[in-house]
Amino acid sequence: MSQADTNLRIGSKVRINVDSVKERIPSTLVELLKKDPRGTLIEFKMTDGQGIGVVLEFSDGTISWFFGNEIAS
Repeated sequence: MSQADTNLRIGSKVRINVDSVKERIPSTLVELLKKDPRGTLIEFKMTDGQGIGVVLEFSDGTISWFFGNEIAS
């Protein structure tokens, strides 16, 4: 996912696919996402030299990053 390939912009509201991330994130974040999987995009992040991920802020102020294929707008 590149910023040019998507309609996502800073401030966009997105939903996390909890099933695709629960193996790689802390259990406290999994529990938060089960209650409300929506977050606000606050910045883009280079993931592996080729891909771009997103940094999200959640309703409780938690900030975490995700791969582009783990979110839905």
